[in-house]
Amino acid sequence: MVATFTRMIPALGIAAYDAAGPLAPWRFERRPMGANDVQIQILYCGICHSDLHTVRGEWGPITYPQVPGHEIVGRVQAVGADVSQYRVGDLVGVGCLVDSCRTCPSCAKGLEQYCENGSTGTYDSAEKETGRRTQGGYSSTIVVRQEFVLRVPENLDPAGVAPLLCAGITTWSPLRHWKVGPGSRVGIVGLGGLGHMGVKLAVALGAEVTVVTTTASKAADAKRLGAHHVVLSTDKAAMQSARNSLDVILDTVSVPHELEAEMSLLRLDGVLVLLGGSPQPHGSPSAFNFILKRRSLAGSLIGGLPETQEMLDFCGQHGITSDIEVIGANDVNAAYERMLRSDVRYRFVIDMATLTG
Repeated sequence: MVATFTRMIPALGIAAYDAAGPLAPWRFERRPMGANDVQIQILYCGICHSDLHTVRGEWGPITYPQVPGHEIVGRVQAVGADVSQYRVGDLVGVGCLVDSCRTCPSCAKGLEQYCENGSTGTYDSAEKETGRRTQGGYSSTIVVRQEFVLRVPENLDPAGVAPLLCAGITTWSPLRHWKVGPGSRVGIVGLGGLGHMGVKLAVALGAEVTVVTTTASKAADAKRLGAHHVVLSTDKAAMQSARNSLDVILDTVSVPHELEAEMSLLRLDGVLVLLGGSPQPHGSPSAFNFILKRRSLAGSLIGGLPETQEMLDFCGQHGITSDIEVIGANDVNAAYERMLRSDVRYRFVIDMATLTG
């Protein structure tokens, strides 16, 4: 249906009411449909570690009630009069962004995540149309501009696709930017939600992949995911043996840790890319660790809309989805506690059909 509505759209979500209490059902309203908007019935939403940090106020003050969630897969319910890319019934996704200025040099390059006038996050960001705070994907429905909606390959499990909208693109973007392909030697530090996607994507791109982990028990799983080598970072002999062996390292760890030994794993002109958002600084590598091999230390933020669609299409072609545990809406608080204990392989995804309240 083509929407010409001017009324607010009722929605049901799972919201944080404060930084300390449990998430609970909340009835709220989405903005009215505009000419360029797409309304999506949310089928699945992944749970990202940043959801937990945000709703608990660990990354700064937020506005409550707050519905988290930026790994969204659903079906188009309605489209605005000027929407040409999508039709009712299409399987689509929404990631970490729902808007940007769309005119700055970064946006013009399809790098909306680096919008020089400030992009609009899927939750707890100022909505341009209303000035209200955006609310995320732990909810029944969402309204998004068509430019920020992504087409999901129909051959993939939609629940397994949901984490691709954050964990997938966060690892895909640096792999593409640093031109990883056949012959590349890639290291993945940390085997969690981001790390396991980094392994899958790098292997599919043709790279030789080494997982660096503090947990010996993850070695078998790393190999199952396609890694060619596993190095235990607490094993000094193994780390010494792996020195000067990697072209690109994706560090997915979101807690403070020393980077000196990781940098030493890089070959000439190698780059260590930080993806994990640690609230405290890491230990800085020594100057000579950069100088002697012309190594680089970099960072990368999610991905733009064109490369996110590229990633989804690539995953469709190669049959790649995230390893997930599907949960009911009532299990979100337990999932948060399990996530803090790293008790998930490798992403929780909420079945929004279970949402009631």
